[in-house]
Amino acid sequence: MTRVGCDLAPCVVSVVVSGSSDTFVKRNPQAHPDFYAAEATGLRWLGEASAPVVEVLGHGRTYIELERLVAARPTLDAAERFGRALAATHSAGADGFGAPPVDADGLAFSGQLFIGARPMSSTVHKSWGGFYAAERVLPFLRIAVDAGTVMQDEAAIVESVCGRIADGDFDDAEPPSRIHGDLWNGNVFWTDAGVVLIDPAAHGGHRETDLAMLALFGCPHLDVVVDGYETVWPLRAGWRERTALHQLRPLAVHAAGHGRSYGTALHTAAVAVNRL
Repeated sequence: MTRVGCDLAPCVVSVVVSGSSDTFVKRNPQAHPDFYAAEATGLRWLGEASAPVVEVLGHGRTYIELERLVAARPTLDAAERFGRALAATHSAGADGFGAPPVDADGLAFSGQLFIGARPMSSTVHKSWGGFYAAERVLPFLRIAVDAGTVMQDEAAIVESVCGRIADGDFDDAEPPSRIHGDLWNGNVFWTDAGVVLIDPAAHGGHRETDLAMLALFGCPHLDVVVDGYETVWPLRAGWRERTALHQLRPLAVHAAGHGRSYGTALHTAAVAVNRL
């Protein structure tokens, strides 16, 4: 049994062996009542749309039980298949920008959503820019400023960029995508059968956000992942130049709780976006 950080409070993670199968259980007696339900619903919603997600075996207010995954070395074949599956998942769409995942009965999740252990809005917007600035960057920026990890002059640059985003400077004609929402490399689990996705912050967003987060923290064979992705759904011209735009959100979230270095990185990304 191992204790791992979960931001809100320590979680107790245990491997439970039963007969010929074993499972992975995350427990947190102090978890928000919606925390594990949001995770389970997000995994189901993504899996319904072709994403290779970890199987949920059960969940309650204080725990979620998942299939146990065995790590393997990343391969080119697995990376290419992951890219194709990610594109298919994105193309399944969502009901709007910011829309929550949908359960097996076709009902939108009505509880609290989370990014990591931090609450995340499920307010739906018609435009991506208005959603992204108001619901995914600015709320976490304010927490980071209060925590002292983003300086006031840096925050002013981020806020100025968010003004441009909210005004639609970076909007396009693409519909809301069904995104993982927290797709850093730690949530991309490589197994002998291929990539398995874990710990989503699933919602309706822009597909470039998932790809930008893979790039932010590094993903093995990312170029191959992208090549596979584009065989299913080619990316819009200039997507690489917009990476900093889509990294504002994860950098703001990390600046809110993980130190000054992320505040500096958030400011750097905002300056890069201002040049677009």
